[in-house]
Amino acid sequence: MSHFFTYRMRRWIALILLSASGNALAVPLNLAVSGGPVSLLVYAAEENGYFKSEGLDMHLMECSSGRTCLKLLTDGAVDLATAADVVVAISSFARPDLTILGTLSTSSHQIKLIARRSAGIALPDQVRGKRLATVQGTSAQYFLDSWLLFHGIESTMVRHVYLTPDALGQALQRKEVDAVAIWEPLASQAVQLLGDDALALPNPRVYTQHFNLVGTQKGVQSRRTDLQKVLRALVRAQQFIREQPEAAMQMLARKLNLDSTAAQLQMKEQDYRLRLDQSLVTTLSSQLRWAVREGHVKSDAVLPNSLRLIETSLLRELIPTSVDAIK
Repeated sequence: MSHFFTYRMRRWIALILLSASGNALAVPLNLAVSGGPVSLLVYAAEENGYFKSEGLDMHLMECSSGRTCLKLLTDGAVDLATAADVVVAISSFARPDLTILGTLSTSSHQIKLIARRSAGIALPDQVRGKRLATVQGTSAQYFLDSWLLFHGIESTMVRHVYLTPDALGQALQRKEVDAVAIWEPLASQAVQLLGDDALALPNPRVYTQHFNLVGTQKGVQSRRTDLQKVLRALVRAQQFIREQPEAAMQMLARKLNLDSTAAQLQMKEQDYRLRLDQSLVTTLSSQLRWAVREGHVKSDAVLPNSLRLIETSLLRELIPTSVDAIK
């Protein structure tokens, strides 16, 4: 049964029961969530019952990447999705109605470049002429391009390979590629597959990823009250992570099947503050131009206004100081 059909069926049933009973039965709210440490706020809100206690009938659909999650949203299969900034930027050319409701986490180290020592790579400059794999049209590709630019390596000086997220680690292990740029926890999984042959190349702050909760303008208009409840639940999850970091770490370890050490390291790389700040606007503006330059959209495409991709009113009503930086 398709995600879209399941979603529609749940809504119809809820609306029929609501009409028949006259009671305020919650209409299901579906959220596509990308697996990884970036989604800890969502995991905590779900596992600790914050969504439920806010009166939400929340259903989570797990995805392998933010790009997959966002496609479920644009296809109408879910109400909300989690996705990195660059995925929203690329998608906004075709769907200008997309809107970011809040940033769930930020990190300059969520994405890593993992290389094989046996490929003769020990230093950044040694990736020249090598096969570098990533996931096209994602934050990982944007990171890789930024990383190459930082090190003065022209994109044409490497051999680009585009694979699905789950295929990268195995391709590296089978020596089909020489290095991969990928997010956590897949980066750590690639290191485990390679063992002593793995090398994490230096990761300068070339890109700070904003991982976001994304909806549509229509959704904001039609389900504003429910979306406020979602944000309240996420604020409670933020407080839980801040006040009970050990419990949050164990939750992340269980969710991603990590040991405690790995979960703790991945948590330390994230800033779990629900917010909307000026750096998101700046990053989106850069990524919109990058999307055109790299051919992800037509060369004559009109650049969307990055500020219009952000819905500030819901979060401002809840935590005014979390959006004061937006201009």
